[in-house]
Amino acid sequence: MGIILALLIFSFIVLFHEFGHFILAKKNGIDVEEFALGMGPTLYSKEYKGTRYAVHLFPIGGFCAMGEDEERTDSPGNFNNKSVWARISVIAAGPVFNFILAFVFAVILVLMTGYDRPVISSVENGYPAEEAGLKEGDTILRMGDRRIHIFREITFYNQIHQGERTEITYLRDGKKHTAVLTPVMDEELGYYWFGIGGGAYTKANILTAMQYGAYQVKYWINITIDSLKMLLTGQVGIDQMSGPVGIVDMVDDTYKESRSYGVFAVVIQLIHIAILLSANIGVMNLLPLPALDGGRLVFLFVEAVRRKRVPPEKEGYVHMVGIALLMVLMVFIMFNDIRRVFFN
Repeated sequence: MGIILALLIFSFIVLFHEFGHFILAKKNGIDVEEFALGMGPTLYSKEYKGTRYAVHLFPIGGFCAMGEDEERTDSPGNFNNKSVWARISVIAAGPVFNFILAFVFAVILVLMTGYDRPVISSVENGYPAEEAGLKEGDTILRMGDRRIHIFREITFYNQIHQGERTEITYLRDGKKHTAVLTPVMDEELGYYWFGIGGGAYTKANILTAMQYGAYQVKYWINITIDSLKMLLTGQVGIDQMSGPVGIVDMVDDTYKESRSYGVFAVVIQLIHIAILLSANIGVMNLLPLPALDGGRLVFLFVEAVRRKRVPPEKEGYVHMVGIALLMVLMVFIMFNDIRRVFFN
């Protein structure tokens, strides 16, 4: 059941991404040749108003074919005959729709569970927070150069800045204060810690749900970006990345662990995963790498600046090389996922 749920979640998120491209293409009068879910052999297809809608055998991925890799034709609806800003809006719409979907899921989640304000509920004796004078009820506003809106951001900041001296800004009785803390190693927990406890959830109304839903999306976007930075700096290895196999396994494990607590717990955990995946796909697709939406946007912005399109054959060659490299990376990640899932 967990595997089926994973495929449904992943397929829906990818389809919504492609739906963003589709909607903006239609709005700009661009011909959409095919709008499809899945890859491989076609199971079902139907043509309607010049677009073929299809479902393919393997429910991983999807696409919105607009002929963007073709040369200009006489058709006014050809992607490459539209203005550069129309084309930018179409390409950017996919990742933007991922962020919108993540926000919708986050609002639903906050309405169901509440939100974790960054308020200290406990200060451990003998730790830096107590020595710096922080108290129960203080609200953390900033850690280092990062604004804090939910308590999980405090935990994550500590995880990626292990052992680092940090300036903390906090609110007490309506007044801002600052303190500089150097976390100490907690031998029992196995990591550096400031000695701050919190994370109690507050019930939300629709307005606070929208506010803290946005904060949750920001949190997952920051996690994705910081993880990429750690990958580039060597703090984490490429073998720690997960692909579709790893995602399916994660969802399956989450389902198995939460089902004993009832349907509500399962739904909450699956929504958490959907927010993470949707925000992650949005960020990854905006990376300025060939074959990704971000790579296409680079060429389009270059065209907007120089007012002349990059020769299609040169752009096509760059994207072809990018696709080949991405395929190699995907095979490597899939191999690692299979090794972790089945042989560890």
